[in-house]
Amino acid sequence: MKNNPRRDFIKKSAAASLGFSALGSMAFSAKSYGNIIGANDRLNVAIAGLGRRLGAFYEPIGLKSSNVNLLYLCDAMQSQMPKAAKNFENYIDYEPQLEQNIMKVLEDPDVDVLINATPDHWHAPGTWLALERGKHVYVEKPCSHNPREGELLIALQKKYNKVVQMGNQQRSAPESREIIAAIHAGEIGEAYKATAFYSNGRGPVPNQTQTAPPDGLDWEIFQGPAPRRAYTDDTWNYNWHWYGWDYGTAETGNNATHELDVARWALQVDYPSMVEVEAAKRHFKDDGWEMYDTMEAQFRFENGSVIEWDGKSRNSYNTYGSDRGTIIYGTDGTVFVNRSGYKHFDRAGKLIKDSQSASNEAGTQLGGGGDMSTTHVVNFFNAVRGIEKQNSNIEEGAVSTLLCHLANISYRTGESLVCDPKNGHITNSKKAMALWSRTYEKGWEPPKV
Repeated sequence: MKNNPRRDFIKKSAAASLGFSALGSMAFSAKSYGNIIGANDRLNVAIAGLGRRLGAFYEPIGLKSSNVNLLYLCDAMQSQMPKAAKNFENYIDYEPQLEQNIMKVLEDPDVDVLINATPDHWHAPGTWLALERGKHVYVEKPCSHNPREGELLIALQKKYNKVVQMGNQQRSAPESREIIAAIHAGEIGEAYKATAFYSNGRGPVPNQTQTAPPDGLDWEIFQGPAPRRAYTDDTWNYNWHWYGWDYGTAETGNNATHELDVARWALQVDYPSMVEVEAAKRHFKDDGWEMYDTMEAQFRFENGSVIEWDGKSRNSYNTYGSDRGTIIYGTDGTVFVNRSGYKHFDRAGKLIKDSQSASNEAGTQLGGGGDMSTTHVVNFFNAVRGIEKQNSNIEEGAVSTLLCHLANISYRTGESLVCDPKNGHITNSKKAMALWSRTYEKGWEPPKV
């Protein structure tokens, strides 16, 4: 890419928009004019980011009932694209275009929908660039790299009036929706506390070694909005999660997003008033993992509700009898819910109902896909067409993601945080509030809203 790629892109985009407004409908190609989205129109979809979450999109795109056309497969690593195209052969009978540069994909007016499955630092910028070009966006979790980006996504969704949905797919799981509705209806009395947890046995990761980028990787595109640095092995292939804060959001952003979202959903709370964290790197202390791998966090809310997070990235002991899930405590009972269904107990601990889900969604295994993701993506497609209500809008996703960011900020500063319960802003520490946003590479600054 050239210098200031975002500015160059916006310049071109503005010129294209001027052509549309000046010429009216005649400026649309016949194909584009025929693809103005309606309830029965086919959606042209582009996927950016062809890594471990790609499996989540095979089935929903392949379903005839989805009525979508996979127009582009895009990834900064060249080898990811033909591999993804080969995998899609089991689901579609045509060949999508392969394009390494996401900017070129977003410039195509025929693209209706961007599925943004890039690394975390690209989630919000890729989304707002797509919104600026009139695309609807399905963005993987976490929807932002920092709290300010979440605020921007909420504002920009309203500004452009497009459908934006985060990949918090448990919001579309029938069993989860059933038991959360029951909790809201008072089945366990007043729900006052939720314990969200995750236990995984991730092993050691390589120590970073400065080297040339691997063949086929466009390191400029990969870095995108992040400040420039030399490539270190093996950053691009998932280890960006653990190599500092340039690209990832640690395990809390990576996985706590899901369970904290369920906890917040169940308790019907938004922004916390207090955040406290104990976290450290406990395992493989000489490897390349640069942040905590073990965290306990507590979020307290103005109404007295409490959410606890117990995250163990590299210790698979199932403290709560499962590798991940959420326990919701109420005055008259308790619920345990995860991707496999739920268990409902009365106040004495007697099992009232055991919902055995037929879900095939993975727990802590690497890789994406399963019926829960399929349902969530199809819900997004139908929301774009205006024939179904979103199971989770971007505001829900952004507020849940904020809990992850606040926990990370508390860890990074070593401070307990006092927050404004109206918007989550940190009120007791300038040092912590300085992490509300980030430094962007020149030319990639966020839009002003």
